Amino acid sequence: MKKKLICFVMFYGAIALFAQPAIQFEKTTFDFGNVKEESGKVTGKFEFTNIGNQDLLLTSVKPGCGCTAADYTKTPVQPGGKGFINATYDPYNRPGSFNKNIKVSTNEPKFNEDANTAPYVIYIKGNVEKRAPTMFETAGYKNGNGNVRIKDNNVKLDLLNTENKTFTIQVMNFMDTESSFEAINLPGFISSPRVKLMPGVEKEIVFMYDASKRGEIGSFRDIINFQTDDLVEPKLTLFVESNIKEDFSKLTLKQLNDAPKAEMETLELDFGKIEKNSTPSIQVKLTNKGKNPLIIRHYKSSNSAFSVVLDKTEILKGEFGTFTITINSRNRRGMQNSTIEIITNDPANTQFLMNCKGEILQ
Repeated sequence: MKKKLICFVMFYGAIALFAQPAIQFEKTTFDFGNVKEESGKVTGKFEFTNIGNQDLLLTSVKPGCGCTAADYTKTPVQPGGKGFINATYDPYNRPGSFNKNIKVSTNEPKFNEDANTAPYVIYIKGNVEKRAPTMFETAGYKNGNGNVRIKDNNVKLDLLNTENKTFTIQVMNFMDTESSFEAINLPGFISSPRVKLMPGVEKEIVFMYDASKRGEIGSFRDIINFQTDDLVEPKLTLFVESNIKEDFSKLTLKQLNDAPKAEMETLELDFGKIEKNSTPSIQVKLTNKGKNPLIIRHYKSSNSAFSVVLDKTEILKGEFGTFTITINSRNRRGMQNSTIEIITNDPANTQFLMNCKGEILQ
């Protein structure tokens, strides 16, 4: 009787072992051939069959860069049944050949048994035929969608906190009628004239940036919006990135000798592997080895996942302040990097850049 029971268990165990789903793609590469850049998005369809004897389910469909899985079978596919994955590629502004992949995982046992099992990979490829340039591109105005455009909507400035500096932008009216071009949210430290743009005319507009009016030291990004008469895109945006440094040029030799001296404990922070939904912190000391008080003018993180708190902004001779850097792993995953900028009143060490990294586990 015992032998029969063992045989029974082994028999049905063997059935369970071999009862599993299995995916088989009809093809693993879809070749679009030549695609016109201006023709819009193209989609290739990959069909597959469940050649196993249990329901098959796609558990992960991850397109590579530049490709999207617009649609795919999200319900279980019965044994012998068929499913599909649609892979879409947008050729606009991507002339030349392309070869993109989509990684696919299923509920097949091998994916559960070993987390390192390589997914299935399907490919789309083709060649994008470059379109003729538009009148905007011919004139050098590639940004925007309307008929009044800014040639380069990113401005970068380096200046001292006592300095006024001008910067210019190129604007062109491609319409057949006149258009206004007026800033609607200029900050008090930036000034510019009101401008009328004649039809088909390019104009250079001069701005004045007064760092002394801003009254801050460090790196900043200001967003300026402009109103035009263009019906397609009536509002335009200009990004002004400024790096403002303290002016030490008027300090005497004695003042320089008596100046604060900032010394960071470290500029490299590695949080290592971080559990999901945790908030680990690391503390770093900043010591004043000079004679006069060390003032922390400014500090910020380039990545919102990393927050920075300083216990005091004025550090006396021989004392130290403590930066507490915390990484918030909630709603994030994978490798995280940040640069923390610290600005001081030490003439020899005005700026520190602290590099932070950590890998948030799945």
